[in-house]
Amino acid sequence: MSRVFVSLVLAALTFSVHAAPTLSPDQLLERVRQERAAEVDAMQAREQAFLADRGKQAARLAEANAALAAQKAESERLKAEFDSQETALAEQQALLTQRVGHLGELFGVVRQSAGDIAGQWHDSLLNVQFPDRLERLQALAESRALPSAEDLEGFWMTLLEDLAASGRIEQVELPVVEADGQQVRQPVLRVGAFSAYAGDRFLRYDADADELLAPARQPDGGALVDAYLDADGALAPLAIDPTRGVLLAQLQRQPGLWDRLQQGGLVGWVIIALGVLGLLLAAWRMAYLARVGRKINRQLDDIGQPRNDNPLGRVIGVLGPNPKLGDLETLELKLDEAILQEAPPLERGLPLLKLLSAVAPLLGLLGTVTGMIVTFQAITQSGGGDSRLMADGISQALVTTVEGLVVAIPLLFLHALLSSRSKALIQILEQQSAGLVALHLSGAPRRE
Repeated sequence: MSRVFVSLVLAALTFSVHAAPTLSPDQLLERVRQERAAEVDAMQAREQAFLADRGKQAARLAEANAALAAQKAESERLKAEFDSQETALAEQQALLTQRVGHLGELFGVVRQSAGDIAGQWHDSLLNVQFPDRLERLQALAESRALPSAEDLEGFWMTLLEDLAASGRIEQVELPVVEADGQQVRQPVLRVGAFSAYAGDRFLRYDADADELLAPARQPDGGALVDAYLDADGALAPLAIDPTRGVLLAQLQRQPGLWDRLQQGGLVGWVIIALGVLGLLLAAWRMAYLARVGRKINRQLDDIGQPRNDNPLGRVIGVLGPNPKLGDLETLELKLDEAILQEAPPLERGLPLLKLLSAVAPLLGLLGTVTGMIVTFQAITQSGGGDSRLMADGISQALVTTVEGLVVAIPLLFLHALLSSRSKALIQILEQQSAGLVALHLSGAPRRE
């Protein structure tokens, strides 16, 4: 306190020296006393304020200590609860790990089943009626996350949907691609997952394009579809493809007659040309011999009036109305000459027909040899690994052989038929000429 007081006095003196007029010692003492009294009062006031505030601070400190104790108690309680929750969390984590493991195994089975079923349903014609099911199965099979309950339920419903549709025969509106490539939406009769029909036509499912196709080549049994739709009874016959389209696809790949002819190549076309030539020749000769046979039959009915429009009339005309029977040998020679002249027209074309029947199988053998040469060349180039390269040569080898036999066998029968027919006509000429000579020699009338 004394140091403070001295400082205040010195400050007051200094201030008085510089700012106030000069005071006497008594005045200065009085002034110092007054200022000291004011300072003491101010200090007491501050001390009282400090003491009053000290009580408040103690109350605040007590409140803070109480709050601190409460917070420490809450902290202890929370710590105990945290430890309890951490223990429970560890237990639940272990349980979750165990259950997730079981669910993961289940999901693995579901994912594998979805992939297998998607592969099995890839060629099913039900995909046209239910176009989104393969995408759902593929998404489930390729998923890496755990499936939800909705995913598992959707998978189950898809299986039930296919099971129910496979056992139904129903008529639905579906798009069908016609043979000309146009897609038309029309009523389709679906028999489970086996066959589908549009009218009286079988439909084939193309898995790559996901479309129903109307093949150009249709098997038998299409007429049963209308009969089935019009049937009133509980049962009705209906042709189905038990292989689910495999047989129908094989039918489309089976070559037709024109395809077979093209497989024969140049040699095959030559054989066919010779066959057509032989058939035309045989038909011409058959018609000619039939016409000559009718004329000879009419001449036999009127043997006494020979006509020049048939071989028999010309042979009989050699005798004349009054033959010279004295020279029998000369007369027989004339008849033989006349018969020999009539025989070539009757036998015309038969040697060529026989030649064609003999050449056809030889050409077939030639086509077989050339086809095998092509086959061996393909084997040499590809090493025998690609069967398509060998198919052309093998087809030519087999088809030309069949074509040669198919042409040769009918031509042989036709040749035998025409040969026997011409020989029969020549034999009639010989028999009638010999009979006429005998009748003229005996002078007896001819018996009809």
